Amino acid sequence: MAQIEFVEVTKTYPGAARPAIEGVSFTVQEGALCILLGTSGSGKTTLLRMVNRLSDPTSGQILLDGRPTTEQDAISLRRSIGYVIQQVGLFPHLTVEENVRVVPSILGQSAKHTSGRVDELLELVGLDPAEYRKRYPRQLSGGQQQRVGLARALAADPAVLLMDEPFGALDAITRQHMQDELLHIQRSMRKTILFVTHDVEEAFKLGEQIAVFSDGKLVQVGNPVELLGTPANQFVRQLVGADNILRQLEYLPVTLAIEPGDATTGERISADATLLKALLRLIELQVPALLVEDHGTVQGQVTLSGIYSGLGRQRAQDASANAAVAVTNQHV
Repeated sequence: MAQIEFVEVTKTYPGAARPAIEGVSFTVQEGALCILLGTSGSGKTTLLRMVNRLSDPTSGQILLDGRPTTEQDAISLRRSIGYVIQQVGLFPHLTVEENVRVVPSILGQSAKHTSGRVDELLELVGLDPAEYRKRYPRQLSGGQQQRVGLARALAADPAVLLMDEPFGALDAITRQHMQDELLHIQRSMRKTILFVTHDVEEAFKLGEQIAVFSDGKLVQVGNPVELLGTPANQFVRQLVGADNILRQLEYLPVTLAIEPGDATTGERISADATLLKALLRLIELQVPALLVEDHGTVQGQVTLSGIYSGLGRQRAQDASANAAVAVTNQHV
């Protein structure tokens, strides 16, 4: 695993009216899946491409485990980092097996040495090696090609994985399956992943950490609950749908609506559950309350009225935070 640190990173292209990326600073901890989220032209892909030196910063630094990327050989750096893009980019004249083996081959690993690794990776991304390893890309669906591309990116066991809207061209069902596969892989392998997307639902499903960009600037970094609960400004609020009650229910934790309760028996729900899950469970079971438990210990209860009150408190907190930001901006 590796930590990625962005330190006042700016990228200005010749003749451009403004920087593509301006003064970006934040850290992605090792083993984290970080989403770069923003609208088209916000600079997220530009930032991603600077990590493996497909482009270099005009100023500032990108550090991998404390070492500036610009002090490393670009070719060696790229071979040590997995890279998955929307177009996949499989070599059409090579079989699936040969495509997966490309980077290990470049690194001098023999076919005999990597044969078992190819099978492991194909199984990891949900493809049966016996069925797929001898096929050519033209014999695969778009989703299958994307799975091979992901396996290829993991073949050299990179500490860092860069993914640039990798599922954007897939249909909704295949895209969901690929997202599930990525989460499964991340749970088992714990890579440091930077994932570019403009899709908020995808960002919320995958991201442990979400960095929001607008016009080349980093606007806010946080997890889904933080972005929904305390958006930094109106842009973030609109982008993530912080005023959307359904989205709040889907991502805010049930602990937001917890109330005191002395009951020890009854239907229970985990403290990790969302408000939406609690709401649906209350309706399904037709019970007045659910006991909220954390590691077997009851912390309180949640009711329909408690969920309503919890959302109200969250909105009041948002309004207070936004007022504070407005006052601060007036004095800047």
